[in-house]
Amino acid sequence: MSKVFGYELILNLEECDKSIITSSKKLKNYVDKLCDLIEMEKYGKTLLPYFGERAEYTKGYSLVQLIETSSIVGHFSDFWGTAYINIFSCKSYDANLAKKFTKEYFAAKRMKARFLTR
Repeated sequence: MSKVFGYELILNLEECDKSIITSSKKLKNYVDKLCDLIEMEKYGKTLLPYFGERAEYTKGYSLVQLIETSSIVGHFSDFWGTAYINIFSCKSYDANLAKKFTKEYFAAKRMKARFLTR
């Protein structure tokens, strides 16, 4: 591929601190700090709906933050204590810095990461 459209970091985090992944305030704080860290400009407010309450294993927050160059999306499972985060941007950013910060912020015991050039 000769032209790069964007960069996507896909993170699966396990055994996260449940007091963080179940707090809308802490999730919004994560987005604010991440955007500052990787130098992304937020576009609009952070969307943080809580849903999936029909079953224990499906309930939790989802997060959408548009950024000037694309989006940050996250899904959080109260039951499993997991977080699934995608950071996509047409502007390059330090994926290693984003990985390290995210794992530490959510106090995840394990993390799988994949970085794609699109």
